Amino acid sequence: MAAKTRFLNSELSFKRIKEGDLQSLSAFSCGCPEIDDFFHDEVRLCRKYGYLIPYKCTVTDTGEMVGLFTLANDILSLEYEDRINFPNLSAEYADIFSRQPTYPAVNIGHLAVRKDAQSKGIGRIIVDFIRLTFTSIRISGCQFITVDALNNPRTLSFYTDKLGFEFQTLSDLGKHTRRMYLDIFSKPE
Repeated sequence: MAAKTRFLNSELSFKRIKEGDLQSLSAFSCGCPEIDDFFHDEVRLCRKYGYLIPYKCTVTDTGEMVGLFTLANDILSLEYEDRINFPNLSAEYADIFSRQPTYPAVNIGHLAVRKDAQSKGIGRIIVDFIRLTFTSIRISGCQFITVDALNNPRTLSFYTDKLGFEFQTLSDLGKHTRRMYLDIFSKPE
């Protein structure tokens, strides 16, 4: 049990990755070649051209990098029947919400936890940090977190079972990634 509680919010720091920090990412590995290759080779250009903003998650005392993630603006489009099932939606806003064609969102483009630090709650802490940032700072409208999760049982279980994300569509069932979303005002699981 101690290994699962080692990382607490007070022990982790989150910082934007600057140009000078990009070199340090080459030693990072989450064990998924596709995600590792992105952080080793592609993140520099995506950051340079404003496609996304990369962040690192470090242990506060040691500076040890244990997680990486990227954020970008996004929108969520929901079918009409999917717009009515939000338990945290106030009655005064429900009519306006149901008439919107799209909803403001932040997209987790990539989320990686260092291979030897996985299954210790760091991924959940990163998503909780994103949720807290967009519900408390409120620098722009944001109602959802979106992700195009790798379509494998472990990743899908992390997002759905552990964090409460929902699938946006069934049309991507057999594709490489699955589109998912989370209401940022829902209570963390």
